[in-house]
Amino acid sequence: MSKLRIDQLDRHLKQPLSPAYLVSGDETLLVEESCDAIRKKAQQEGYTERDRYYVDNQFDWSQLLSAANSLSLFSDKKLIELRIEKGKPGDKGSKAICEYLSNISDDNRLLIVTPKLDAGSQRSKWVKALEKNGQWLPVWPISSAQLPRWLEQRIKRLGLIADSHCIELIATRTEGNLLAAHQEIEKLKLLSIDGYLTPELIAGAVADSARYDIFGLIDKTLHGDARSAVKSLQGLKTEGTEPTVVLWGLAREIRALLMMHDGIHQGQSFSWVAKQAGIWDKRQPLVQQALKRLSSKQLQILLRQANAIDKSIKGLRKTDPWNELLDLVLNFSGAQSLHPKNLRLSLQA
Repeated sequence: MSKLRIDQLDRHLKQPLSPAYLVSGDETLLVEESCDAIRKKAQQEGYTERDRYYVDNQFDWSQLLSAANSLSLFSDKKLIELRIEKGKPGDKGSKAICEYLSNISDDNRLLIVTPKLDAGSQRSKWVKALEKNGQWLPVWPISSAQLPRWLEQRIKRLGLIADSHCIELIATRTEGNLLAAHQEIEKLKLLSIDGYLTPELIAGAVADSARYDIFGLIDKTLHGDARSAVKSLQGLKTEGTEPTVVLWGLAREIRALLMMHDGIHQGQSFSWVAKQAGIWDKRQPLVQQALKRLSSKQLQILLRQANAIDKSIKGLRKTDPWNELLDLVLNFSGAQSLHPKNLRLSLQA
């Protein structure tokens, strides 16, 4: 198996996909973006169906071979994705992967996602079998020395312009957390004028966060503290925060909760799905509490409500976005019923 560096992936994906890929590492943002690029290439090559499995100690490995041999009414080609929680499939898993790789069909492509592999795992039979049939992309953390360059590339990719001082301010605020840095840059893009990031803009965003910050609003909402969440929302409005920025933060959290619900429903542990969603350790109890309070159906309704607010902000619906954000925060906090009948009017386009 050839080893790819993350900066080589884009060039590699200009060629036809390899039969199998292994993406390993503990830097969640980079792992997920690499997987997204592979999935996009698979779609372009006609692998439009996707079977995704979360692998833990109770996983039934016969599902891998069944997925490889089953035909779909909608697509002849399939991407099979295995997310192995601890990077160790065990004897049964190793045997199943080796069997799959010994009889690869061009109708399937395999994507295996794991945390960083230790030395023992790298020498295992299933990894050696992959050596003959695919590509291994080990994702390494970005060092503090590499971070400014990484931030500069990320800013340019989003069409933004920033000098070295701005990049230093973002690096200091996010403290090397790539997911936080990515989210901060996305938020700054919404606040920027003509794509320019200035120290004043970044400092202002930091200052606004001191009392009524968006992430504080989200945490209060997750906690189910409707009174405090509404107070934070009103503070953000008073301070002149754009409703687009508030909606961005709430919608991102709803999507993350939906993704975690899906993983847990498939038998994956909370710690694993939380890690994949980029939830920091100190926030995990809060998120876990929200997952117990909100069902997948409720979260889907919240996401539909967020989409309706987006239309209001864009002028496609004649409603006040701030009033609808208030409803969304209350519903998210559990202060109102989430029955679809109660939201029928607000969800009309």
